[in-house]
Amino acid sequence: MLLKESKIRVLENFYALDYVFFGKPISEVKTCCPLVKEEYLSIKGALMSVYLEMLKLVEHSPNPSAEKVSSKELMIDAKYAATVARNEAEELVTTDKSRQNIKTSIREALNGNEEVDITALVEQKIREKAFALAIDNLLVGRAIVEALNLETLNSWEGEIIEDSYKILRDNLVEAAYQILYEDEAEDVENDENEEDEDENEEEKDKDEEEVAGEGLDFFDSLKYRLTEKAKR
Repeated sequence: MLLKESKIRVLENFYALDYVFFGKPISEVKTCCPLVKEEYLSIKGALMSVYLEMLKLVEHSPNPSAEKVSSKELMIDAKYAATVARNEAEELVTTDKSRQNIKTSIREALNGNEEVDITALVEQKIREKAFALAIDNLLVGRAIVEALNLETLNSWEGEIIEDSYKILRDNLVEAAYQILYEDEAEDVENDENEEDEDENEEEKDKDEEEVAGEGLDFFDSLKYRLTEKAKR
């Protein structure tokens, strides 16, 4: 049985996931393919169900709250939690372990595929790793700190929950990535076919402004930090 505070945390994190990826609620995100958004929502719901089971298993016990939380306060907390998770992910993704994981995932993607755009693949894997770390910080990081019984994670049930969580987390990252970047790539391709070079440049600037508005400057910072660290 979850405490009232735990249920509030679950709802807060449900909204916070959107802010981690898009910098705003998914309902405000425009995409050319509604099915991708539906897939994202479906996976997010499944992930939160597994997260609920995880909280029950570890006996989640956050600090008690005497006051009711309004919808406005819930969204403010969700946005703040997402910001903290992204900032922590920015630090973690530049560690040697994360860099090695990214390199491994790149090698796996390149295996037997000679037509891959290396630059685009590297950026994709960096972003996906950062997203995954941010989700872990948001959902698992705080839950561990507030858990009464972490030993249960080593049980058979705990291992099943952990495996399910990782699969759904990665699937959610892939769905969010499609929403964020597949539309952008398609727009660029269409522009190249229909407009001249000057118009394409103007559209590119406009797209960059929209991307920044969705909070993707976070990843620009990541690429800068990784590049600077590699030079040292």
